Amino acid sequence: MIDVLVSTILLLLAGENATGPKIEKEGTIECDIVEATPVVFNDRLLFFQSVRPDYKHKAAGVEECYFRFWDEAEHRPMAPFGLGYHLGSATVIGDYMYVFGVKAWGASRIDMFWTNDLEDWKSMPALDLPGWSIFNNSVCRADGRYVMAFEIDKPTEEAGVPFTTRFAESTDLRSWKLLPSDCVHSKDRYAACPTLRYIDGWFYMTYLEAKPGPEYETSIVRSRDLRAWESSKTGPVLTHTGDDQKIASDKLTLPEQTRIREAKNINNSDFDFCTWKGETIILYSWGNQQGVEHLARARYPGSAEDFLRSFFPK
Repeated sequence: MIDVLVSTILLLLAGENATGPKIEKEGTIECDIVEATPVVFNDRLLFFQSVRPDYKHKAAGVEECYFRFWDEAEHRPMAPFGLGYHLGSATVIGDYMYVFGVKAWGASRIDMFWTNDLEDWKSMPALDLPGWSIFNNSVCRADGRYVMAFEIDKPTEEAGVPFTTRFAESTDLRSWKLLPSDCVHSKDRYAACPTLRYIDGWFYMTYLEAKPGPEYETSIVRSRDLRAWESSKTGPVLTHTGDDQKIASDKLTLPEQTRIREAKNINNSDFDFCTWKGETIILYSWGNQQGVEHLARARYPGSAEDFLRSFFPK
C-alpha cells in the first residue's frame, strides 16, 4: 500500500513538472512587429522592436524597415535607427545598449549598434561570414566572454536541415570568432529563432520548433559547452492558443483589432524576455508564420533565472 502511494505521488509530481512553469498570456500589443526584446536600461523597461516594412505606424518620413525602442512607462516609441536593418536583438551590458541585426534576410554579415543614451548610435560589422545566410540572433555574457547565437540556412554543410543555430564568441563585443562546427543546434531539424542566456554554468536557449501541421512552438534546451544539448522534459515553453488574440493595447486601431481576432494562428515564435520588478516580462510573435504576424506580451511570476531553471527541475 505504501509503495502504491509513493508511486502515485511520484507520478503526480512528474505530471506537474510536465506542464512547465505558468506563463500568463496578456495578448497582442502590435501588428507587423515581430523580432522584439524586452530590456531594462537605466531603470526603465524598454521594448526593442524590429519594425517591418508594412507596419502602419512607422516614423514620419521613413518608408523602409528600421529598429526602435518602445518606452513602456511613457507609452511611446523612441527615435528610429538602423534604417534598412532586420531581425534585430538587444542586450544591455554595463552602461551601454547593444543591438545586433542584418541588412537583409539571409545576409552574410551581422552588424552591431551601440549607445549609452539611446540617441547617439554608433555601428560596425560584428561577424562577417561570406557565403553564409544569417537570420535571427541573440547575445549574452558568459564567464568573461560574450556568446552570440545566430540562425542560418546556408551553407548546407553547416546548416543541415534549415534552420540551424551556430555560435560565435568575443571578449570585447567588437571582434567575433566563429566557434567550431560541432557547436551547433540542431542540424537534424528545423530549429530557429534562438534566444540565449547563461546561468550557473549553463547556456539556456529557447528556439522555434516546427511541428506537423505545420505548427510552430517555442521549445527550450540547455548545454554546458554549446555542443551537447539537453531538452526540457516539461513540454514546450509556449504554443499557440486563443489567448494570443486578446487585445492588450489601447493603441490598436479597430481594423487592427478585427485583424487580430480573425487572423490564422499556428505559431508562437521569436520568444524573448527580461526580469522587471521581480517578474519575467515576455515578448513573442504569433500568426501564420508566412508574413501575417503579431507581437504579444506575457509574464511569469518570478525572475528570468527562476523561469529558465524551472524547465529543468532536479
